[in-house]
Amino acid sequence: MATDQGTTTGPDDEHDPTADGDVIREPGDVSPDTTDGETGEARRVDESGQPEPMDDEAGRPNPKAALVYNPTKVDGDELRELVASLAKDAGWSEPLFYETTVDDLGDDVTRQALDEGVNAVLVAGGDGTVRAVSEAMTGKKVPLTIVPSGTGNLLARNLRLPLDDTAAMVAATFDGDTVAIDVGLAHIRRPDGETGEHAFVVMGGMGLDAAMIANTRSDLKKKVGWVAYVDGAARSLAQAKPFPVMYQVPRHRLHRANVQSVLFANCGSLPAGLELIPEASITDGELDIAILQPRSAFGWLLVWRRLAWDNSVLRKFRAGRRILAFRTADNSVRYTKGVGIDLAAEEAHPVQLDGDEFGEATHVAVRVAAGALTLAVPRGHRITA
Repeated sequence: MATDQGTTTGPDDEHDPTADGDVIREPGDVSPDTTDGETGEARRVDESGQPEPMDDEAGRPNPKAALVYNPTKVDGDELRELVASLAKDAGWSEPLFYETTVDDLGDDVTRQALDEGVNAVLVAGGDGTVRAVSEAMTGKKVPLTIVPSGTGNLLARNLRLPLDDTAAMVAATFDGDTVAIDVGLAHIRRPDGETGEHAFVVMGGMGLDAAMIANTRSDLKKKVGWVAYVDGAARSLAQAKPFPVMYQVPRHRLHRANVQSVLFANCGSLPAGLELIPEASITDGELDIAILQPRSAFGWLLVWRRLAWDNSVLRKFRAGRRILAFRTADNSVRYTKGVGIDLAAEEAHPVQLDGDEFGEATHVAVRVAAGALTLAVPRGHRITA
């Protein structure tokens, strides 16, 4: 199965936004996934979920797979049993199992699995878990299977993967097709000069979108899922003020603007059927950029009309596209695209990647790694995003 190879990320493992009081690093996976008396280190577990490494059999044959899962998002017993059963049916050797924790969202244990020489990796958890595992897999030749779970799974939704058929997705690991998708890489500079690079597979941003995530109540997110972001948005909008930025897309001129958010997207769909960027493609080797710059309450209405009506409804029909062709353009939302974006602000502002809150930054340099992540998908499944 052919794959494309991209640039390996260099994650900043020392940064811990959880040290900033109520700010959480991964709002999609907020519940602690350790039990009393255990450390926060991720661990390899056996088939029963016990935290002792499995004994490796002498002369253990390949191929073998590894499952990385968030135990607060999935039924670990059931999922381990399913993966082990389908691996055996496919003639693969006994899988390796790794649990994530609040201290390791999945990137470190994924590297451990790759060091074991696995031929495939499966990930089950929220958007933050998928992002972390994808970061470790970027630039590798090993296929990744996304087992939909958690509250968001925006990547799975954008790729139109079967969200309610766990067995079909697990089976794709052993008898499916592969597709190479793009990965975004964001190099973040903080006010104290500290830097780090992190991957994202759906979208990231600086400004109000990141503030909304930081202001989302973790208890509400656990109860109602993505709807909790409405509460975070309401509390963020009350204090939202435009801020000046300088930005430049490679091979385009430098711009200065007062914005509420700058979003850089690999995929265009949001929860509840909202389309931020309808034309976004995860396989075109480019990122789509959205500049949100409403100047008044009426400007916010124009933003909402663009997302909830123009992009999500009218663009789906020929007659609707004709209406949009004759509509007077407004600057509340501006779009562009390219292989990256260089973004600088005079003061520090919050940054988010795939729903993970990454603290505040003054400079974000984003680039795309074209075809750097290989996904396993059900046989015959076509990627439309």
